[in-house]
Amino acid sequence: MSILGKLKPWNPSIPYEILSLNISSKLSTNSDVIKASSKDFGKIVQEIFPAAVLYPSCVNDIIDLIQFSYGLSVPFSVAARGNGHCIRGQAMAQNGVIVEMKSLNNNNSNRNNGNCGARVSSLGFYADVGGEQLWIDVLRATLEHGLAPVSWTDYLYLTVGGTLSNAGISGQTFRYGPQISNVHEMDVITGKGEFVTCSKHMNSELFFAVLGGLGQFGIITRARIVLDKAPTRVKWVRMLYDDFSKFTKDQEHLISIDGLNYVEGSLMMEQSPLNNWRSSFFSPSNQTKIGSLLAQNGIIYCLEMVKYYDDHTASTIDEEWKKLVEGLNYLPGFMFKKDATFMEFLNRVRSGEIELQSKGMWDVPHPWLNLFVPKSNIMHFNAAVFVDIILRQNKPTGPILVYPTSKKKWDDRMSAVIPEEETFYCVGLLHSSNGYDECKILDDQNEEILKYCDKAGIKIKQYLPHYKTKHDWIKHFGKKWNIFQQRKIQFDPKVILSPGQRIFN
Repeated sequence: MSILGKLKPWNPSIPYEILSLNISSKLSTNSDVIKASSKDFGKIVQEIFPAAVLYPSCVNDIIDLIQFSYGLSVPFSVAARGNGHCIRGQAMAQNGVIVEMKSLNNNNSNRNNGNCGARVSSLGFYADVGGEQLWIDVLRATLEHGLAPVSWTDYLYLTVGGTLSNAGISGQTFRYGPQISNVHEMDVITGKGEFVTCSKHMNSELFFAVLGGLGQFGIITRARIVLDKAPTRVKWVRMLYDDFSKFTKDQEHLISIDGLNYVEGSLMMEQSPLNNWRSSFFSPSNQTKIGSLLAQNGIIYCLEMVKYYDDHTASTIDEEWKKLVEGLNYLPGFMFKKDATFMEFLNRVRSGEIELQSKGMWDVPHPWLNLFVPKSNIMHFNAAVFVDIILRQNKPTGPILVYPTSKKKWDDRMSAVIPEEETFYCVGLLHSSNGYDECKILDDQNEEILKYCDKAGIKIKQYLPHYKTKHDWIKHFGKKWNIFQQRKIQFDPKVILSPGQRIFN
C-alpha cells in the first residue's frame, strides 16, 4: 500500500493537510488500488476513480476522514465500500475517498479500537456485529451459540452495512420482514463525522433514516441484529406450474398461513439452464423431465418453499409437509424434495459462485433489475414482461425471481420504498452477460421493461434503485421524498456521503 504524499501529481480534490492526520499512513493512491476500488459486481459503471482509498484500522479513522472533509469549504466525497456487490457504481466516489470497510475486520482482535466484529448475547437473543462483517460470518458466529438471525438475503457474502442500507430481502421476508426490520440498534457515523448510537427509542430519526437509506445519512459501523433459536435442518421443496394464476394464488396462500419459513418463486425458460448459480437442485433425470415440459410450454413457474426443523420436530416434519401442500395446484408429478442442513440451505448460492469463478463466468457484467410489483398488477406484469418481452425476445438470461411479501412486515418510518398495496411481489432479473455487447442488449431490455411499466401505469418500485435524474428520484421516493431530503440536510448537509447513488450530487 502506498502513502498519499509519495505520489505525484497530487489529486487537487483532497488538500495536502490530510497528511497531518493520523490516518495518512492508511490512505492509498496506488493506481492498482484505485482501479480495484472502482469496480463492482455489476461491471457496468467504469472509469469512476476516487482520489484515494482509506483502509481503516478502527472506527475513529473513518470519523477523522469525514470530519476533515466536513471542515473544508469545498468538501470531498466519501463512499463506504463493503464487499463490492453493487451493480451500478453506487459505492464509488469520483475524486473522493473510498473507505474499504472490510479493513476493519482485520483489526477486530483489539476491542479498544471501536471495532465490533460479532459478539453474541445468548440471553438477549441478539448479536452486535460490525457493519463490515459478512453475513456468512455472522451466521457462523451465531450458530456456535445455537442461534441465528431470522431474515436473510439469498447470497451471504454481503456486508451487514451494505444490506441494511438497502433492505435485505429473500424468501424469509414474508414471515420475518426484511433485514432492516430486524435491527435493535446501530452505531452510525454521520456526514458531519459525528458518531451516534441510535435505535427506535434513541436518536430515532437517524435510525429510521439509515435503514434503507442508500448510505445517504451515515456509515453503519455496528448493528444489533435480532436472533432466534437456530434450526439444524430444512425440508426444501420445489413445485412446478404451467399456469401463472395458480402459481401466484398458491404463493399468496402459503405466505398467509403459519408453518413455512421461506417462500420464493422463479421462472424457467428454454433459454436459461434449469440448475443455475442460485442452487443446484434438480438431478439429471429430473432435468430431462422438466426439459420436456419446457419444450411444450416455453415458460414454467417454480414455487420454492422451506420449513425448518431439528431433532425435536424430526418425527413430525413429514406429516406437517403433507398438510402444507394439501390443496396446492402444482402439476402432478412435478414436486421435487430435498433435505439439507440449515447452513447448506442458507449458503446455497456459494457453490454456484465457486463453480462460475472456476470457469471465468462470475467476474462478468451483471445488468440486474430488481423490482417491487403491486399484487394487483402481477398478472399484467407476467403477460407483458415475462411472456411478451423476456420470453418473446429469447435472450440468454440468468435466474428470474418472483415471490410475494407483505407490507405489514415493513416499517414505513424507514427510508426504504415499497408499493402502497398490502401484498407486493419481489421480482429479480438476475442477468449475467458474456461481454459488454450482450450487457447492453440486456440493459436495453431492462429499459424497455421500465418504460412499459411507466406507460401502462404499473406502479413498480425499484429495489437497489438506479436513476439518472433528480426527477426520477423524487418520483421513486414519492411521499417520502420531503422527509428524505430533510434528513439529508440534517445528517449530511454538505452532501459528502455515497455520491455514487447520484441522488443529491
